[in-house]
Amino acid sequence: MQRGLNWPYKSEINEMEEMDADVLVLGGGIAGCMAAIEAAKKGKKVIVVEKAAVKRSGAGGSGSDHWEMAATNPCSNLSPEELVEAMMDDNDGFNNAISHYIECREGWDRLVDIEKMGGKIRDIDEEFVGAEFRDEKTKLMFAYDYKNRVTLRIWGTTFKPAMEKEMKRLGVVVVNHVAVTSLLTEEGRNGSRCIGATGINGRTGKFHVFSGKAVVMAMSRPARIWLFSAGYPGLCEFRPMSCIGNGHAMGWRIGAEFNMMEKSVKAQFSASGKSYPPYSAGNNHNTWYAASIIDAEGKEIPYADRDGKKLENIMDRYYPSEGQKFFMMGGNIEKAKYTYEGPETIAYGELKNKGYKLPFYADLTTLPDHERNVIWGMMVAEEGKTKIPVHQYYAKQGFDSAKHVIQCYGNGWTSASFLPQERQLFGLPGGFMNDWKLESNIPGLFVAGDALFASNCFGHAAATGGYAGRHAAEYADKNNLEKPCEDQIKIEKERVFAPVYSDLDSGITWKELNQAIAKVMQNYCGEVKEETLLKTGLSILKEYETKIVSKTVAANPHELVRLLEVIDILTVSQIIIEASIHRKNNCEKLEFIRSDSLPGEYEPFIVIKKDGDNVITRKVDLNYAGDVKENYEAHNGAYIKEMRH
Repeated sequence: MQRGLNWPYKSEINEMEEMDADVLVLGGGIAGCMAAIEAAKKGKKVIVVEKAAVKRSGAGGSGSDHWEMAATNPCSNLSPEELVEAMMDDNDGFNNAISHYIECREGWDRLVDIEKMGGKIRDIDEEFVGAEFRDEKTKLMFAYDYKNRVTLRIWGTTFKPAMEKEMKRLGVVVVNHVAVTSLLTEEGRNGSRCIGATGINGRTGKFHVFSGKAVVMAMSRPARIWLFSAGYPGLCEFRPMSCIGNGHAMGWRIGAEFNMMEKSVKAQFSASGKSYPPYSAGNNHNTWYAASIIDAEGKEIPYADRDGKKLENIMDRYYPSEGQKFFMMGGNIEKAKYTYEGPETIAYGELKNKGYKLPFYADLTTLPDHERNVIWGMMVAEEGKTKIPVHQYYAKQGFDSAKHVIQCYGNGWTSASFLPQERQLFGLPGGFMNDWKLESNIPGLFVAGDALFASNCFGHAAATGGYAGRHAAEYADKNNLEKPCEDQIKIEKERVFAPVYSDLDSGITWKELNQAIAKVMQNYCGEVKEETLLKTGLSILKEYETKIVSKTVAANPHELVRLLEVIDILTVSQIIIEASIHRKNNCEKLEFIRSDSLPGEYEPFIVIKKDGDNVITRKVDLNYAGDVKENYEAHNGAYIKEMRH
């Protein structure tokens, strides 16, 4: 298997390796690592399967600058119940109350765990002594709302190496460079207990079969559905290229239920060859909050509070308005009723009429030293993909945040302008449906992090990962290993390796197929949906599946993994269209618009699953989580007792 180039790894394409564990964790990002650690602490034999390498893999592998919803931290002025109520209210109920209550209730616990592993969560080097956002007693540092203190500034680049080290200490078996391709079920039947998974080594081509008494799905949310550039594939997403929602596709194939898959938002955190990488252009959102914005002549655009009151003092930007208990920033609540509204809410036309001139710039020079240095020197250096390509590169070119300003692009506040049909699964997207154990409808399949519906960020991944790992360990205590179905493995192996034996000269590559899928989704499942359009798009995607996939090619294991990703993107695209077909009415909070919307009652959650050739739906009350405090405590008595001691 060295077609077309001198492949540096030994071919193991005809070899197969079998492994088993009490708890099998699929995905080695923040959620997966924490699931493995918690299960291992319970004395379980744990295997983590990761497509890349756990030291830096996953959406949070390269870092994060803040940890949201840490309601139980020692400086917090808000309860988990208050935060979850706000999140649910802000989204009119279209949110995951279970996973976000876990985030609010256990997020601080996991942060303390990571600190013990070696991650940095406090200003132990005394860089920001005296800053208004720093608590002098604990040395914790907070972002956005300085009164209520539930979002912590963290040194996220230190986290994954620390977690990798902890897994080694606990004896977790980490299988790097193996892409999971399918879930295995009892007797090979859809809807039956999940008993393992298959995978392929992206370097050697070796096929893997993993068995587990319990399985934790901790893989990423989907990406590259509507947006893909074959010329600039490395810039297609804010998250790593390998994070594309494989878990959603393989869950769908065995009958797992999904929720809110019809939700898509206008593209924002995507470069895709047409915009600037996030955080490289000036703005005053999220990591850059609350930078001043100036126009081409240096005239500052005023900040206004929630009520439109102009804020004269810079520090007032960090405190709730009069009568406002708290506000949220950082991407965790969209268009929040509780949000502190900055100048980004002012239309450019209004600014133009007031004499402001393009281009606009983010200006950190006027901020107090601590505020400027924590934004540029710490947060930009710790967030996502920004440490090297933004923070280090800008410094190399001579940028000094105390002297220089950075231009804003697009409409003045964001780094790009996208067409309405260019969508993303961002901001509480769809995913696996879950119960109070974070178990899916498939027995033995637990879900964490970005695989969950309405997933969030770093803290959500860690909290739900630990929670799922804990409950998976309990499940493993009560169940035995089951022998995988040989026919199911044989069929999967044939599917996976088919592109290896296709004609390279006449076959279709992964980039071509990804580009074609994106065009179908833009044309038939864009901003405005309609029954005939949706069904036409679904028909085309199914034709790709039956007639085009068989013509795809891969020259080496790396290309094969990329191709299998795109085949999963094809599956996820069909899930999205199926979900869109079954929601008949417009829904503002899902950013779901149908030109043929039917009059009728407001629709609740529409949960869907695949059953053979049919798609089964059920409607679920938006308040299905019930009383979050009561139900959490009913399912976590041992943990609560343990934490008290």
